[in-house]
Parts: sequence; C-alpha cells; structure tokens
Amino acid sequence: MTATLAANGVPRLARGVRLRHDEARGQWVLLAPERVLNPDPVAVEILKKVDGARSIDAIVDELATTFTVERQTVASDVDVFLAGLAEKGLIEVTSPLVGDAAS
Repeated sequence: MTATLAANGVPRLARGVRLRHDEARGQWVLLAPERVLNPDPVAVEILKKVDGARSIDAIVDELATTFTVERQTVASDVDVFLAGLAEKGLIEVTSPLVGDAAS
C-alpha cells in the first residue's frame, strides 16, 4: 500500500537518480542505478519540479495553475506518484527546516 506524503515535505531525486532527455529517442528518461524508466508526460512535468527546494504543496500549486486543473485532483495524483517513487527509493522526501528562533 502506498503511503501518503506530508504536503509540506520537500522531495528530491535520490542519490544516483537523474531525469534526462534522451535526444536519440526524443523522450525523457529517469535514470537510476541498474534501471531506466520512461515516465509519461504528466510524470515528467512532476519530476521537473522535484528539485529539493519546492515542497509538495508548491509543486501541486504550480501544476494546478499551469494546467488549469482542480487542485485537489492534482494533489491526489502527485501524492500517489511521489509516494510510489519514494517506496522504490527513487526520491527522498525531507521535512522543511524550522527556524532557530527561541520559543
């Protein structure tokens, strides 16, 4: 079963995983140790935003705005997709850093 990721979590590609455009094939590929995946166009748009700086919420907001799709639909699709990648060890999701302010 796929876990739900924290909306404020920040995903990044795992070590050794790269998203590249294969000019010879004319398509995007996700390169990982000992495997190559061919993501569909929607997956590519999500993966392009997985940069280790944007939260899942920010990625969802950008995609919903760019493609004029209901945010809840995008959030569900992004969560399922990223959770699946996390389970396979292709991405890591970290919690955002909290300021050092004294309470």
